[in-house]
Amino acid sequence: MTGAVSSNAVQARAASRLVALDWMRGLVMVLMAIDHSSDAFNAGRLFTDAAPMWHPGAPLPAAQFLTRWLTHLCAPTFLFLAGTSLAFTVSRQQASGDRPAAIDRYIFVRGAVTAAFELWISFTVMGHGRIIFQVLYGIGSAYLLMVPLRRLPDRAAPIVALLLIATSELMVGLAMKAGVASSLPVSLLLTGGQHGRLIIGYPTIHWLAILLLGWSWGRRLVTAPSARATAGRDLARAGTAALVLFAVLRGIDGYGNMRLLRDSLSPLQWLHVSKYPPSITYDALELGIMALLLAGMFRLAAHRPARPDSLLMVLGQTPMFFYLLHFPLLVQSARLLGVQSKLGLGAAYLGAATVVAVLYPLCRWYRAYKAAHRTGWARFV
Repeated sequence: MTGAVSSNAVQARAASRLVALDWMRGLVMVLMAIDHSSDAFNAGRLFTDAAPMWHPGAPLPAAQFLTRWLTHLCAPTFLFLAGTSLAFTVSRQQASGDRPAAIDRYIFVRGAVTAAFELWISFTVMGHGRIIFQVLYGIGSAYLLMVPLRRLPDRAAPIVALLLIATSELMVGLAMKAGVASSLPVSLLLTGGQHGRLIIGYPTIHWLAILLLGWSWGRRLVTAPSARATAGRDLARAGTAALVLFAVLRGIDGYGNMRLLRDSLSPLQWLHVSKYPPSITYDALELGIMALLLAGMFRLAAHRPARPDSLLMVLGQTPMFFYLLHFPLLVQSARLLGVQSKLGLGAAYLGAATVVAVLYPLCRWYRAYKAAHRTGWARFV
């Protein structure tokens, strides 16, 4: 028994905070602010990230498209790092001697609370009684399924995740063929869609796969002594492989693109991939970019001391708090000023810069508060 506790303690120490992960989370928070500011202010915002939303032959204005495309990195990174953080948290709980039932209860409550935060977003952003299930639903519902899935052997978890990604389009196709794609349970889990006032943008299965990949990597970081030392190299290799897969599947232009095919060989058409629901090409492209960026951040962190109060560090350590405030603040400001969806790209970038500047000191305060109240409600935000 003593040996098991000692082993868990070693793993928990290995799960101490990694600067590169905070930087990466902070970066995607900034990109997310750009996307949500564009949603609030930008009259020309493109939203063509699924086959039903796209009319072949329609124009893709480069500036508008690339602004939207840059922010595609956010959700996969958010899910992947949520899985990594969960692996760290569970390792610490095990090292503290928490019983499996207590760990399961924590994961379940955290998942339920995270998904429930969509009600706050719906009330402050959507209006008209509409409810939207976006990234918080994707994370929260995936957390609920991690209660049993965390028991997968470490070698099996990434295989399950990759199988879910590889068969995602097949599952969607089978649901459509069977005529159940628009049923509420299938929409929640697999296809997404609209049911009256409920809009499901992030069906669980696709995002569970990404969270499970992050969990698998997190497990490696806390169990393999050499994993941190080789993280940069391993991420670079994985990122390169993912981008090669993206290029192959996008070039073939068939299975793996969730029916959002290229109109031409233009660079923008190559990058125009399906997010609703995510295609294999979307996952490969975004996770590949994320892995390469993280590889660079690991190498940078090894040679440059982190500044605790830098923008990316602060936002990266308070991502949920920032998320819950920045989106409503942008949308409500646009409504109050009477300019919602009436301005241009410049307003989108200015709005993002402003909301980041306004919330930065609040995020610094909240980070200190959370550190002083680790076992209270703040651990869920």
